[in-house]
Amino acid sequence: MRKSGTLVAATAAALFLGISVAFATSGAHFFSATSSVANNGALVVSWDEAGVGQQQVNYRLTADGTATYACINGGGNHPKASNKENVSGPLSSPITGFQPENGRVQGSLSVGPLGAGSFSCPSGQTFVLACVSYSNLVLRDLTNNVIANPAPVQKTFVNTAGCP
Repeated sequence: MRKSGTLVAATAAALFLGISVAFATSGAHFFSATSSVANNGALVVSWDEAGVGQQQVNYRLTADGTATYACINGGGNHPKASNKENVSGPLSSPITGFQPENGRVQGSLSVGPLGAGSFSCPSGQTFVLACVSYSNLVLRDLTNNVIANPAPVQKTFVNTAGCP
């Protein structure tokens, strides 16, 4: 009886230690995740995540985006006519892998802007992206099941009605 009791205790201790080690190595966490808008209107999220181990880490960026396209006349003004187009919808980056360095990933992903569809300008006017905004930003570390929620961002390129 004494041998089987010792074996049970040793097995239980090994299982306990094994589970503890498994949890101790899954300490992935974001130090930071910041959002910005590039000059082409794309959402850019940059991050710093540690505790990810040494294997490739896969990420996906999602957001809700809005873009306003407008027509600008030869004088550089947006006519008061209704020649602008607002588009909105969800955006998602492809799943992208990053190789950690010393258990840490510092990277960035971008998405957008949404396209204008079939919107076009009349002759003599220039087609422009007037403004963009991004909300509900979610950066997912799919490998370690960790998320970050960077702040919403917006940027105005051309002052026109409908842009902040």
